[in-house]
Amino acid sequence: MIGHLRGALLEKHPNLVLVEAGGVGYEVSIPVSTYTALPEPGAQVSLRIYTHVREDAIQLYGFAAAAEKALFERLISVSGIGPKLAITILSGLAAAELAEAIRAGSLERLVKIPGVGKKTAERMVLELRDKLDLGVVPAAAAKAVAAAPLDEAAQDAVSALVNMGSKPAAAEEAVRKARAAEPEAGFEALFRKALALVR
Repeated sequence: MIGHLRGALLEKHPNLVLVEAGGVGYEVSIPVSTYTALPEPGAQVSLRIYTHVREDAIQLYGFAAAAEKALFERLISVSGIGPKLAITILSGLAAAELAEAIRAGSLERLVKIPGVGKKTAERMVLELRDKLDLGVVPAAAAKAVAAAPLDEAAQDAVSALVNMGSKPAAAEEAVRKARAAEPEAGFEALFRKALALVR
């Protein structure tokens, strides 16, 4: 199993990166928080990897911080949550906020994440409430990077929302409203604000 990947970052998108290592390009699904911690394409990157093997595919999920990978692994241990939904959940709430919501049993915060219904939120709280500690999920799971220029950040936020299932028009409208409310927000803050608006 692949547990760690270091190489040149060829491409990065809000939910996916392409990393070249040993002459091979690896497609890796990532949460939004990892995307914001990545350098520009061409730089060297190091990702913690979770390898998911199915009969018809081998999928890689990458994380900039060990704490995020640990939380991802806790999430997929919950009945009904697979790797794809776990990445969406980590993109919908920062790791520390997610852990706080689970510990507090805050179903209303959890169900705002795309793909998480009431039953899934209840299972997350029931099965994970006592398994999360501050050592596993620190307040800052990954370092933030400088805010991207307005157009680039807005386009990335729209792309991330569409990749999570929003319709393009609704995603763009939500991002425009979020940008109007927070003119100086970087990608991650803009994305989270828009995610709360795209209903």
